[in-house]
Amino acid sequence: MNFPANLRYTKDHEWVSIEGDIATIGITEFAQSELGDIVYVEVDTIGKSLASGDVFGTVEAVKTVSDLFLPVSGSITELNPALAGAPELVNTDPYGEGWMVKMKVNNPADVEALMDAAAYEAVVA
Repeated sequence: MNFPANLRYTKDHEWVSIEGDIATIGITEFAQSELGDIVYVEVDTIGKSLASGDVFGTVEAVKTVSDLFLPVSGSITELNPALAGAPELVNTDPYGEGWMVKMKVNNPADVEALMDAAAYEAVVA
């Protein structure tokens, strides 16, 4: 299983990459493997200001629907447009082309409080 060292992780299996005050968020390789084949990603919170831990969307797999939780507070600015026609990108490239949303983070330092790769790997081991 892959745990990129440049990312931060949540106990709910989301990953975060930060550049300035813009965060890119997706679900981890572990999460997508547990869910199975992803068939739909729904995010209806574009433009909304949300708190850390709030549900920002759902991911639908063949057998289940799972909530997506925001790792840090801020506003969702973008949904990955590629997921509309190819939700399976979450399965095939969860840390790359399968990213889900971008957001403007209220406090970029909050990302540092999330788990690093080693801590997340210990959680899912």
